[in-house]
Amino acid sequence: MEKDEQRHGMEPPSPWVQRWSHLVAPGGVVLDVACGHGRHARWFYERNHPLALVDRSQEAIESIATAIPSCDAVVADIENGPWPFAGRQFDAVVVTNYLWRPLLPTLLNSLAPGGVLIYETFTQGNETVGKPSRPDFLLRPGELLDLCRQLRIVAFEDGFQAGPQGQTPRYIQRIAAVRSMPSAKPPRYELP
Repeated sequence: MEKDEQRHGMEPPSPWVQRWSHLVAPGGVVLDVACGHGRHARWFYERNHPLALVDRSQEAIESIATAIPSCDAVVADIENGPWPFAGRQFDAVVVTNYLWRPLLPTLLNSLAPGGVLIYETFTQGNETVGKPSRPDFLLRPGELLDLCRQLRIVAFEDGFQAGPQGQTPRYIQRIAAVRSMPSAKPPRYELP
């Protein structure tokens, strides 16, 4: 892999995101949070999904907006500023290698009924093999399960992942979960 491709967001899409992306409704709008240089944005764009993207890096957002001009790409500091998508809901929210706990309720509220959360980031134990190592950036055991208790959990993993050749091993937690659709009213039958 060339040096430029090793920048955050230039590596191939996460296998976890690829594996569960079929849960997103065809043509559903995907929000990619802390999107970096758009590895997941490109994945969903190639599958005809409209995109909303947010990252604090102007350079990253500009690189994506050039490649995918129709996306809603926003430069924002989501840790210190207002949520740029207030009041909006999405058919999928995708987050990888990023954790800011105060934002987690906002991300869940950003899921439309039937919307899919695909989340993957580092967990406790990672401090023994590399970075991130600060507890603020590491999920606690089962934290994503607890966070998503109101959603339908489709898949969950929590543990050590030996790095493929040339990659650092890591401790990772990941979830794919779906917000339930509002229950349909039972049919109304009238008596004769």
